[in-house]
Amino acid sequence: MDKKYIALLVAGVALANAGTAAAAGKDGVAATVNGKEIKVEEIKAAYNTNPAVKEKASFDEFYTNTLDIFVDGEIVYQAAVEEKVTDTPEYKVQLNALKEELARKIYLEKQVRAKVTDEAVRKLYNDYKNSFNGEKEIKAKHILVDSEAKAKEVIAKLKEEGDFDKLAKEYSKEPAELGYFTKDMMVPEFADAAFKLKKGQYTKSPVKTQFGYHVILVEDIRDAKPLPLKQIEGKLRAMLAQKTMSDVVKGLQSKAKVVKYDAKGNEIK
Repeated sequence: MDKKYIALLVAGVALANAGTAAAAGKDGVAATVNGKEIKVEEIKAAYNTNPAVKEKASFDEFYTNTLDIFVDGEIVYQAAVEEKVTDTPEYKVQLNALKEELARKIYLEKQVRAKVTDEAVRKLYNDYKNSFNGEKEIKAKHILVDSEAKAKEVIAKLKEEGDFDKLAKEYSKEPAELGYFTKDMMVPEFADAAFKLKKGQYTKSPVKTQFGYHVILVEDIRDAKPLPLKQIEGKLRAMLAQKTMSDVVKGLQSKAKVVKYDAKGNEIK
């Protein structure tokens, strides 16, 4: 895994998790800096709370690539303490801002945990299934080229040879297979042309879109079905979390007494 990539991801994670590690030292000491211990558990906490990192690397790989980052961070922190940075106005202002942001984050996360339950996700999924309109979806291939003349050349060869896959390999700028899709999943020009075709038919004239010129072949037509819960559960949870946070803020706004002023100090009515 790219060490620079991990370094960028972990830079803020180490700070965010500085107080969350169980520093009992059960997994031993990762390093010492001027006698100050860095626990393996601290690095593990940073790893476990960063899904983007966990998708890219195992803990062992993460540990190897980030140990020096934690060490360097401790070295700089000790230097900052020695310089009495923590006594400066700049430090105190930024610390207060971080405290406020952390308080907001924890408060909203608590509200989300209370509202975004398995039952709530299941209800939203059932609403999605019940409102599903059962529209048609098609399975198609296309050959994408740069010019109308080349697209017409492809269509002429299709009439002669009929081998779409062979011509796709020869001409297309991107893979031919598009899989199943509904009409609203494609740009209008492409969708209008594709959904006029019957199974087994291809477009007899080039279809122009922002991407170039297409020759489209429809392989199958079927009624669209709701996606399984497993496939969209993450998206449903994200939608519920977003709605929960929005509702919480609106509820707090309705109870708060707020007075606003413009840049000149005049009260905004």
